[in-house]
Amino acid sequence: MSIHREGMATIGLVGSVLLFTALFLPSRSPEWVSLPILGLLIIVMLIVLWFFRVPSRSLPNEDTAIFAPCDGKVVVIEEVFEPEYFKDKRKQVSIFMSPLNVHINYHPIGGTTTYYKYHPGKYLVAWHPKSSTENERSTVVNKHPQHGEVLFRQIAGALARRICTYASEGKPAVQGAEFGFIKFGSRVDLFLPLDAKVEVALDQVVTGSSSVIARFKH
Repeated sequence: MSIHREGMATIGLVGSVLLFTALFLPSRSPEWVSLPILGLLIIVMLIVLWFFRVPSRSLPNEDTAIFAPCDGKVVVIEEVFEPEYFKDKRKQVSIFMSPLNVHINYHPIGGTTTYYKYHPGKYLVAWHPKSSTENERSTVVNKHPQHGEVLFRQIAGALARRICTYASEGKPAVQGAEFGFIKFGSRVDLFLPLDAKVEVALDQVVTGSSSVIARFKH
């Protein structure tokens, strides 16, 4: 396991504060003051390292499968109207990512990225019904050469203040490869063809690039 590049600045800041405190606070404060502060900073550093961890995962290779774009819990499975790109009805599957989840985002299908757009917005809690349309978010669409397009949307949560998206229009998309990162609590929405067979249930915990969310119709 390694540390994600998006976490280097945060880790550097927390580490600098911890080092400065460890060097100068004990000589200027009694132990009953300095030790709890140092202990708290060490806990903060461990939490930050845990949040920005990069697990080792194999790339899947199943043309008919749509894999989870992130780690988390399935909070929405429903048929909806998708207004931004498809402008028609789709099956929506939403995955909520808690601050303890891995926050890397993965391409659910392979093919080519045909659409990308970033939307500034609010920071409603990620499970709020309007977070999908009002929060800060990025929309990406991948087109599979045999099965068509899937839209997936990174949505910031109440704590998230930065969405990172590495996908760009016209570039190849590798199934299971990283396409982005969201800092702190957030969610990812998937918009699938109506004839796709969903293979997860509400409240099911899924693993990015490993759990099959749905399958294309053969």
